[in-house]
Amino acid sequence: MYSGKTIVVVMPAYNAAATVARTVAEVHEQGIVDKIILVDDRSRDDTVKVASALPGVVVHAHEKNTGYGGNQKTCYRLALEAGADIVIMVHPDYQYTPKLIPAMASIIANGLHPCVLASRILGGYALQGGMPAWKYVANRVLTAAENLLLGAKLSEYHTGYRAFSRELLKHLEPSLAGNSNDFVFDNQMLAQIFWHGFTIGEVSCPTKYFKEASSINFRRSCQYGLGCLNVGLQFRLARMRLVRPKLFFS
Repeated sequence: MYSGKTIVVVMPAYNAAATVARTVAEVHEQGIVDKIILVDDRSRDDTVKVASALPGVVVHAHEKNTGYGGNQKTCYRLALEAGADIVIMVHPDYQYTPKLIPAMASIIANGLHPCVLASRILGGYALQGGMPAWKYVANRVLTAAENLLLGAKLSEYHTGYRAFSRELLKHLEPSLAGNSNDFVFDNQMLAQIFWHGFTIGEVSCPTKYFKEASSINFRRSCQYGLGCLNVGLQFRLARMRLVRPKLFFS
């Protein structure tokens, strides 16, 4: 608990057996997390077995693979049902350090922003942490385009390390159900946050790229990039009152 707020960490998991114990241990080290909810998306390894043996972890296993976005929908639903005041998504592949949990929770608990992103770009950590050069360039180009279309000034839209207030998630809940079950869910959610007039804060985040860390291939990265641009275009056209996409008018 932090400043009277119940903190729930959610972990969308897929084939994270090799790294989940280390991630969970570091989450507990922060001393403010009340519950960890891990949602396994039909992993092909022993993620469920390993996670179920860890202290303080509630494991929910999907009966079929729903995709990264579908996994997050379950994560947020379960966190709200568990009474979370602040929900922090931490990937169990240990690519992002849980040591930022107190900082992210503090920003939300003190009413500064209802959403906080841990940015790999701020502080120059992306390339230092081993992000492939082509991914870094794509990240910067996409972010510039999205800032232009959404009228925002984020350093990146593509981090998977995020924190949300209960109020924000409850406000977005009707819209999230209609979002993609794939990776573009992340981008759709940020666009919806801006659409509804909420603000997003950022903190600088070291990151690690290594064999066990999850990553999508070049083809799926291209699909994701096109999806992000489509989200931004829908946002801009909707602001101009030329279209009424379900993404913002559900």
